[in-house]
Amino acid sequence: VQLQASGGGLVQAGGSLRLSCAASGRIFGTYVMAWFRQAPGKEREFVAGITRGGKITEYADSVKGRFAVSRDNAANTVYLQMNSLKPEDTAVYYCAGDSAPRYPPAQALSAYDWWGQGTQVTVSS
Repeated sequence: VQLQASGGGLVQAGGSLRLSCAASGRIFGTYVMAWFRQAPGKEREFVAGITRGGKITEYADSVKGRFAVSRDNAANTVYLQMNSLKPEDTAVYYCAGDSAPRYPPAQALSAYDWWGQGTQVTVSS
């Protein structure tokens, strides 16, 4: 499985970005998908996750109410809509896939089998 993240960029505080992660393979719908991020000098952290059918989502406390994860299994793509962005959201954002049917999505990095290459999000103050 290959994951390709895109949509990052430079945005002012309060702005919005939409990240996309396209997956190869015909079994995308069997994966739990998630977004993680890693800021300079910090550990990679969980941001949001979504179950295989898209009915259950999970968010880090720091992004609840501002970010929304969704997926289109027909298009093999998972999205992260990021609103009301803050400078502390600046990081490289990674998508990841988990082959286990976890409810809700796991927040531990070790649960994920596949990782995308990351896309840079920079929020200026």
